[in-house]
Amino acid sequence: MLTQAPKGTHDVTVKESYKWQYVEERIRKMTALCGLREIRTPTFEHTELFLRSVGNTTDVVQKEMYTFLDKGGRSITLKPEGTASVVRSFIESGMVSESMPAKMYYLTMPNFRYEKPQKGRLREFHQFGVEVFGASLPTEDAELIGMAWDLTHELGISGLQLHINSIGCPSCRAKYNQALKAYLAERRDGLCKNCRERMERNPMRVLDCKEKTCQQLTEDAPRMLDYLCEDCAKHFEGLKNALEAVQIPFTVDPGIVRGLDYYTRTVFEIIASLPEGELTVCGGGRYDNLIEEVGGPSLPGVGFGMGMERLLMVMELSGVEIPNPPMLDLYVASAGENARMAAFVLCKKLRALNIRCDMDHVGRSLKAQFKYADKCDASFAITIGDNELDARQIQLRDFSSHTELPFSLDDVAGIAAAIRGKVQNDQ
Repeated sequence: MLTQAPKGTHDVTVKESYKWQYVEERIRKMTALCGLREIRTPTFEHTELFLRSVGNTTDVVQKEMYTFLDKGGRSITLKPEGTASVVRSFIESGMVSESMPAKMYYLTMPNFRYEKPQKGRLREFHQFGVEVFGASLPTEDAELIGMAWDLTHELGISGLQLHINSIGCPSCRAKYNQALKAYLAERRDGLCKNCRERMERNPMRVLDCKEKTCQQLTEDAPRMLDYLCEDCAKHFEGLKNALEAVQIPFTVDPGIVRGLDYYTRTVFEIIASLPEGELTVCGGGRYDNLIEEVGGPSLPGVGFGMGMERLLMVMELSGVEIPNPPMLDLYVASAGENARMAAFVLCKKLRALNIRCDMDHVGRSLKAQFKYADKCDASFAITIGDNELDARQIQLRDFSSHTELPFSLDDVAGIAAAIRGKVQNDQ
């Protein structure tokens, strides 16, 4: 073999792309119901964007970014996450001067992080995400959480739990950081090397450490919820009231801080409890200072992201059976050169009428053509030979009922209507 796919990447082959399309279709329906518009941003950005937004104390920036110098000597980074790019585009395109709130989503956005590949976690992965700018009320937080909650349930994922927390604003977080630093200072020697550095620059990052020793040492750490200022506490109560109003169950989890520095106030995760363990399928929160930090006006923001690979894996572990639609409505078999040309013309006309059809381009025998039609799950077949050409008459064979209907070879609209009617009834 000449080469292999790079480690941590995955081909979505023709045998599994229908699963992605199934999820994407439901996402597009959900976002349309909520009045969101799609945005697409470049695969790479200037490195400074992520240093300013994601935060240089995070593992993403310190360990996981794919950063390089381009031929012009500029530092470029493959996107490790989607929010910063959307914020940059929002500012640069002038959308900041339009009516607020601005609601948008991105679908199967490629992201890149250099980390140890494992099931459900790749170096190149794809995200569905939603970003809303200009809405400060907690009902917007609840609306986005509800969207993610409804979508994950609609996709059939079992054992879902919503965990929420508030990590406050810069004002109340400053007091909390002092208390947390004092707590961590007494346990400094037991912390990992990274956390000993984090506790000075951004002590909340210690709470997000994946090392078991650090997790154990921070079990009794001060809680941000106990240090919220009046406005942040009011916002969090508003979020809880809104979730209760639409009957979305939740657990207040002080341990959720998320892994990126731009979050303020609301943070949340939707977790699937499976026999294999707990897996996060969605995470997000509010980032009221990010737009200004990236160079735009002072506007609040809130959003979430779902990894597509993780989402599909959790669906599989939940026993969700995604229907694999048939490839073809019709296969046109032919015998002889003249018949092959007639089949070619017929397929072209039927496709113009939205009939999924194909024909032989290999020179197979009729028997082999019908075997191929069966592999393509064709619902109907037409055979064209010299007799059919001379009489301008064909038989439309229905594989499911084993019946045949006669048609003129020139009655393309009638053939299409018969196929379409049966296919719609079956669906």
